[in-house]
Amino acid sequence: KIMFNGIIKNTGILKKIHKKDNNCVIEILSNMNFSKSEIGSSISCSGACLTLENFKKNIIKFYVSNETLNRTIFKSSKKNDLINLEKSLKYGERISGHYVQGHVDTTCLVSKIILLGKSWLINFKLSNFYLKYLVEKGSITINGVSLTIAKVLKDGFQISIIPKTLKLTSLIKLKEKDLVNVEFDVLGKYIKHFLSSNSATQRKKLNNTTELMRYSKISDLIKDAKKGKMFILVDDENRENEGDLIIS
Repeated sequence: KIMFNGIIKNTGILKKIHKKDNNCVIEILSNMNFSKSEIGSSISCSGACLTLENFKKNIIKFYVSNETLNRTIFKSSKKNDLINLEKSLKYGERISGHYVQGHVDTTCLVSKIILLGKSWLINFKLSNFYLKYLVEKGSITINGVSLTIAKVLKDGFQISIIPKTLKLTSLIKLKEKDLVNVEFDVLGKYIKHFLSSNSATQRKKLNNTTELMRYSKISDLIKDAKKGKMFILVDDENRENEGDLIIS
């Protein structure tokens, strides 16, 4: 499985956007070095996992699918936009950020930027549907950059960006009302899905079990006891309301 870690050391400038029908090809000017064997490999472009189609000198070329266009900032990208770039991880490399798939979940707006010394506090406004994936001090990816959620807000979240990250990434260019790519922590998404699915399954099992449970008459229990059957004798709900397993 292709993975990144959200530690950005390279950026590029979007030089060309070719859109025709449902197809889109972008060309990025970058100082990153590529070999012919890397054609077809995955590169994180501001958080979106794209396939390297070709390169010529400092120009790298990517195909952007209709799904990626609709889900990411590339639908509104303009020439000369700064793009964060990261090659996929190699086995044995240090993980300095967190596991990033390059599967952008959604986009959100920059609602406020607060300058705090040389650092930035940025508030993001997020659709209510995605608020469930936010965890204070949890990981999140913004435009391909691995960041930590400093605070969960009523309508979004806040992150703190240190000077080094600002210097190395496109985040330094952010302004209020700008759109950014967002990928939530993959482990958090899987756990959330598992718990939601498991809860639904458990509720269904509980409902089925409750439907099968019926209180029997004392006379029937006496008959069952004489036949050597097991049964549960339940106290009145005004007392302990316990159930005792009876084996005659």
